[in-house]
Amino acid sequence: MATEHGGGHGSEGGLGIDPMHQFEIQRLIKLDLFGVDASFTNSSLWMIIGVALITALTVWGMSGRALVPGRLQSVAELAYEFVANMVRENVGSAGQRYFPFIFTLFMFVLASNMLGMVPYSFTVTSHIVVTFALATVVFLGVTVIGFAKHGAGFLKFFVPSGVPVALLPLLVVIEVISYLTRPVSLSVRLFANMMAGHTMLKVFAGFVIGLGVIGGWAPLAFMVAFTGLELLVAFLQAYVFAILTCIYLNDALHMHH
Repeated sequence: MATEHGGGHGSEGGLGIDPMHQFEIQRLIKLDLFGVDASFTNSSLWMIIGVALITALTVWGMSGRALVPGRLQSVAELAYEFVANMVRENVGSAGQRYFPFIFTLFMFVLASNMLGMVPYSFTVTSHIVVTFALATVVFLGVTVIGFAKHGAGFLKFFVPSGVPVALLPLLVVIEVISYLTRPVSLSVRLFANMMAGHTMLKVFAGFVIGLGVIGGWAPLAFMVAFTGLELLVAFLQAYVFAILTCIYLNDALHMHH
């Protein structure tokens, strides 16, 4: 829920820090459209910052197209090839037309995760409403693609091959439920990992402050190590989100089961 001032100062956190305070949505510009709260929030701001950084990397990085690439061009080319290989290996040549979407999705999730590691920033992907919206777009998109390519034949995807007729009603129900839970599992995985990791960092930051110079070195050392782990998790979660999208797209295009 959006708040105007960001809530309390975490006195209830025991050590003067509330680990959940960092996830509060704050209204920066109030906006009411026909009774709907469409305010510009800190979440909106960091989404725009993420999109701006991705645009700067891809547009400016490739503007020169030097034969010997500079740092920015190297990063842009590396990101492009990484996602392109992911699409080729998991979807095949038929998936290349969907590369722009998967590349955009991967870069947005990665940028949002990485920006969340910056002090005093906001982790957009730590909110289930954001991750579920992304997962729903993926789910609806691949479903539409499946029906567009195969028509009613796409329903065969829910009928496992080589199964006795007597078990088909039960297995079809299980397959349909499994398919419908895809956006839930896709969104919860990303949201839970980002929220849990940032909460742990804030808790140990409280220990460092609470224990002071003498006793705070142990949680500080843990924080440094855990920050490195969180950077790895931030990348891995973007990768998992993108590769699962590729797998779902492959199912829709080729009906592999």
